[in-house]
Amino acid sequence: MYTRHYGLTKPPFDTTPDPGVVFMSEAHKEALSVLRYGVIERKQYLLLTGDVGTGKTTLLNMLINSLNDRVHHCLISNPSLSVSDFYRTLANGLDLPPPGQSKAQFLVDFGVFLRQCRRQNKRLLLFIDEAHVLSVRLLEEIRLLSNQAMQNQGVLSIFLVGQPELNQRLGHQRLLPLRQRIGMRFHLKAFDQDETISYINFRLRRAGATHTGLFTAQALTMIHKASRGVPRLINTLCDQALLTGFAENKAVIDTATIRDCVRELHIPGESTLLPLPKKQILPMWLRNRSAASLWAGLAALILALVGVVLWHDIFSRFSALTQHIRNITGL
Repeated sequence: MYTRHYGLTKPPFDTTPDPGVVFMSEAHKEALSVLRYGVIERKQYLLLTGDVGTGKTTLLNMLINSLNDRVHHCLISNPSLSVSDFYRTLANGLDLPPPGQSKAQFLVDFGVFLRQCRRQNKRLLLFIDEAHVLSVRLLEEIRLLSNQAMQNQGVLSIFLVGQPELNQRLGHQRLLPLRQRIGMRFHLKAFDQDETISYINFRLRRAGATHTGLFTAQALTMIHKASRGVPRLINTLCDQALLTGFAENKAVIDTATIRDCVRELHIPGESTLLPLPKKQILPMWLRNRSAASLWAGLAALILALVGVVLWHDIFSRFSALTQHIRNITGL
């Protein structure tokens, strides 16, 4: 919709992953190197964690696309499965007979498959994306798979990819045997400010931009602050900003546009960008008191004021009565 307005050939910040448009920060390069090293060294378990939207799945797809025909692989991207569904999905991915109601038969078939891979000098890589939602029971089942590979050393490698909560899940006491087998770990960090700016300019150039001045320097800084350097949030915010700028016939996106988009999208970093409310200046004696003591003090003050009013009313009536008696008695 807005591409012609900005002289672009396509939307630069599409949130759908595009294998042809991949920006590799230093952290992404290091993470991919770790994954490849794990494959080469035939590590039994590898763990990749990172906050949502940092590019874990993109790296996983890059690794899978680089595999040769001597490597079998199976990607499970919906791990919130029952045990039977997990084995059924795995069997389908490896072209094995469906397990039906018998897990034991699947494990036998799986063992045969691993031995065949060993004889043919082939590998099997099992990728589990969104692994932080795996149940403890399912993680135990995954450990059983690796037990099947003990007699076929170096054939099976299992990649667990998920958000940082995965570390907490693996901390369960029942998963100690699995945790001890993890040979490599890597945590993927978000972009720093320079990487955020480079990422935005990279996406703009890939979309046909002839210059990188579509966002002011202050707007770029605000985008990083609001998105905290998370690529997915950067894409969402920049796309909304370009759409808003188009609607307002702006040639350049400024901080006012970014602030409006942050508020509209309810991005978590919104509170750091909006003007702070004016502070109510209270006396020191009030600022140092708890809410309960303030209410108690206020109640006492009200009672005191009521007492003063009542006393003033009684005193006025008593004075009037005294004066009336004096007038009658002449005293």
